[in-house]
Amino acid sequence: MNITFRQLKLFLAVFDNGSVSAAAKLTHVTQPTASMQLKEISHAVGLPLYDVISKKIHFTDAGKELAKTAREMLHTWNTFEQNMDAAKGLTRGKLKIAVVSTAKYFMPRLIGQFCKKYPDIDVSLEILNRDGVVKRMRENLDDLYIMSQPPSDMDLQDDIFLVNPLVPIAASSHPLTKKNGVLLSALSDQRFILREKGSGTRMAADKYFKSQKFRPDIRMELGSNEAIKEAVAGGLGIGVVSKHALHGHQKEHGVAVINVKGFPITSHWHIVHPAKKQLPTMRVNLPKKLLAFFQTLGRDAF
Repeated sequence: MNITFRQLKLFLAVFDNGSVSAAAKLTHVTQPTASMQLKEISHAVGLPLYDVISKKIHFTDAGKELAKTAREMLHTWNTFEQNMDAAKGLTRGKLKIAVVSTAKYFMPRLIGQFCKKYPDIDVSLEILNRDGVVKRMRENLDDLYIMSQPPSDMDLQDDIFLVNPLVPIAASSHPLTKKNGVLLSALSDQRFILREKGSGTRMAADKYFKSQKFRPDIRMELGSNEAIKEAVAGGLGIGVVSKHALHGHQKEHGVAVINVKGFPITSHWHIVHPAKKQLPTMRVNLPKKLLAFFQTLGRDAF
């Protein structure tokens, strides 16, 4: 089977983007050239790799297996290149990081500071909900993953680098925001607006409520902190969010933290990757440097 690295990169771009024209642009070839190379790849494999139905690409089992294999091969080759750079005393390299959506309030700043210190390190950042990040980790798409609730069914290298306090919020005009030492039981007659099930914030909140034998009256579940803050500011109920979603403040955009006994709920931010994953061993010892850098900046910033 004779397939070049260039062709593998093209096929992977088609798989990831679902479009031949988009893949052609990303790999800097014309669309006719891309189509011709895809035919060559399919001929080399000896099986159809995808079907086009109603202008949408649907990958066959052979196509999915080729994409998985191509991704593993290209990752191994990139690791080899970076290891050779390390042996030659170079500090350049690439690092792909996927983070959960709540981390967007501080991760770009931390990564920006890291890139200033190591300007030859190219860091790409994917921001998704927790399910999306876990899916990417299971498919081995990135080097590192940042979340507050790592999956328990995977063998992971797991390092904590920052506290993630979860706080209850209400509209700034709500009477409870003016009180101190509010009991959790005092919220039993309040409606709650929480993150969707499966999010790290929701998992931590549910665990705490269960430990306190408290059953929140849930009015709605929303998929972003912005939506929760807007709903809470509109007087629709009490929310529970990461304090990072308030940029570390007690008040923001029409909402304020309620001083409830037992809060903040203690949670943490984790840097994880599959335990058996081979990471680049560059001279800067990138993953460990990144962890130490985040831990230092996190303490200073929050």
